[in-house]
Amino acid sequence: MRLDKVLAHMGYGSRKDVKELIKKEWVTVNGARVKHGRIHVDPYNDVIMVKQTPVHYRKYIYVMINKPQGIISATTDRREKTIIDLLPPDVQRFNPFPAGRLDKDAEGLVILTNDGEVAHQLTSPKKAVKKTYYVTVDGRITEKDVWQFAQGIILDDGYQTKPGDLTILTSGCISTVELGITEGKFHQVKRMFAAVGKKVIYLKRLQMGDIRLDTTLEPGAFRELTKTERKYCLSLKAKKN
Repeated sequence: MRLDKVLAHMGYGSRKDVKELIKKEWVTVNGARVKHGRIHVDPYNDVIMVKQTPVHYRKYIYVMINKPQGIISATTDRREKTIIDLLPPDVQRFNPFPAGRLDKDAEGLVILTNDGEVAHQLTSPKKAVKKTYYVTVDGRITEKDVWQFAQGIILDDGYQTKPGDLTILTSGCISTVELGITEGKFHQVKRMFAAVGKKVIYLKRLQMGDIRLDTTLEPGAFRELTKTERKYCLSLKAKKN
C-alpha cells in the first residue's frame, strides 16, 4: 500500500498534508527517512513513524454507540443531526456507517463500522441475526399477542414478517415487553404492534446477535467493541459463504 494512503487513512490529513510531513523529514519507514509518499509499505509489518511516534495501522473500526432519541441513523444529513456527528474526529476519519437503521425517536444499540461485509452480515434478513428490543406499548399485551408474533405479523402493506420472539415483562394499560426479530423493515417494530392494535410509546434496541448494549454507556456515548465482540463480527464474515 502507498505510504501516503496509509497515513491519510490514519488521520494525518490529505495526501497533500502527508507530502508536507515528508518534506519536513518527519516520516520514517524502518528507521529511514522517506523522500516521497509514493513508496509502497506493509502497514502491518513495516515500522512507520511520524514525528518519532509509531503509526499503528488499522483498516477497520467497530464501534458500539448508545443512540439517543432525536438522532438519525445516517452518515450525513443537511437538516438533522446524525449518529456520526456524535463521534470525535479521530473516529470519524475511518468513515464508519451504521449497520442498520434505528428510528429517530428510538434509542439504544447501534453498531458503526467501515467494514461493509460485517454490516451486511449483521443486517441481512437472510443471515437471521436476532435484534432484541425493549418496548413500552399503549395497551395490554396478552398471550394471544405472543402467539401472533410467533406466527409472523401481517403488516399494513400485506407483508408477513418472520416470526418474532415476544416476551411479556409487564401487562396493563401500559405494557412492557422484549421483542426479538431477525428483520429490519421500515418502522417494523411499530408496525408489528400497530397490527395487533397497540401503539409503541418507547423503543430501545438492546442487542444485535451476540453484542449487547453496554449498560454503562449514557445516551450519545460510545466505545469500540471488545475483542470478544469483534471476534463475533469476524465470525459472521467467515460464515458469509
